[in-house]
Amino acid sequence: MLENRKTLDLTGSVNSTDPNSSANSPLIDYALNALERCWLPEFGRWSHIYHLDGRPHPNESLPRSDVFYTLNVLLGLARVPQVPATLNLSAIFQHNVRQLLTLPVRKYALGMAMWSAAELDLEIPEEIAKRIETVLANRANWRSLYAQDMGMLLTGAVAQAHRDPARWSAKADDLFSYVAAEYCRPSGLFADAPKGLRRRFASFASQVYLTLACYYYGRFKTDAGAIEIANRCSQKLIDLQGSNGEWPWFFDAVGGRVMDFYEIYSVHQYGMAPAFLELAETHGVSGARKALIKGFDWVLGANQLGSPMFEPTSGLSIRSQVRKGELNTNKWRAVRAATNSMLRRSGLVDANRLELRLECRSYELGWILWSFGKRSDLPQLTHHRIFSDFNRSAGGQRRETA
Repeated sequence: MLENRKTLDLTGSVNSTDPNSSANSPLIDYALNALERCWLPEFGRWSHIYHLDGRPHPNESLPRSDVFYTLNVLLGLARVPQVPATLNLSAIFQHNVRQLLTLPVRKYALGMAMWSAAELDLEIPEEIAKRIETVLANRANWRSLYAQDMGMLLTGAVAQAHRDPARWSAKADDLFSYVAAEYCRPSGLFADAPKGLRRRFASFASQVYLTLACYYYGRFKTDAGAIEIANRCSQKLIDLQGSNGEWPWFFDAVGGRVMDFYEIYSVHQYGMAPAFLELAETHGVSGARKALIKGFDWVLGANQLGSPMFEPTSGLSIRSQVRKGELNTNKWRAVRAATNSMLRRSGLVDANRLELRLECRSYELGWILWSFGKRSDLPQLTHHRIFSDFNRSAGGQRRETA
């Protein structure tokens, strides 16, 4: 078994260039440097968690999560102008995607496999493609799929339909029709599931994955209705963004209200929101660009703690701000959300009683690469001194130890 080998040879020569004259923005090189720390050479993938609490072995591996996160990172690397020469993206993809057949992954991992393969211009192994087709053919089980599953499966089907429309285009049609019928709510937000309590409530991630999927489907099919669904959700989220740019975590999708802002996750601020807001701006959604910048400024320090969410010594990012006493339980978050729902009131941002979740997850860095790898129009973000200063320091240290 590969898991038992000491190291995996997944290196190669990919876009090899002079590291002292990078074609990437400082933000992208910052994220690439952080990903170096998250790499697990013995497994040939990026880690589930990199702990920032000073422990001697900061990387924590959870195989099913490692593999999904690695596919997410590969998606981001598809948009990076200058990929590190030490990474053989094809080999990393092939090694990890085949593990989807043996690990207990969620259905959304299959969607990410389709999406990342298409963006990297790689073939999905046929056994993986057949597994996906089996999942999509079982319509009876679609009601058990959450928004993240449906969003990524639809996005992946659209991505593959660009390459092989005969095989994937009709499947994308079926998925979109189901999303429009079962997940859309009159408020403009998406529900997290087509049945049960999750039919009323949803997370920020639910909004992102389904909004992206509707944008991609609408652009591929020239479907104005799909674009309008995505635009409505984008506009509603912009309207609900916090005063400091924070993106709420939990919503009443039926009432169109914020149930609880916390946790506030850095990846939403610098990666996932910019992904859909870039498309929203393209399609004329009012305030999309302003919301993107304001959300990113939150991680640069314009937040309730008044501190950047980028970790200056390791060059990684801090995962989230959370209410004190809730690092290891979501019980009180659930109580707050239920109370706010019953009283028909909105959740509030808390300027006090907050602490940091001191960890970084590799997929978060992958979202930076995806959302900003091809952007040159936001230098106040991509060339911020936090990233430029760190990269100069890291580059000097590398030259000294070379």
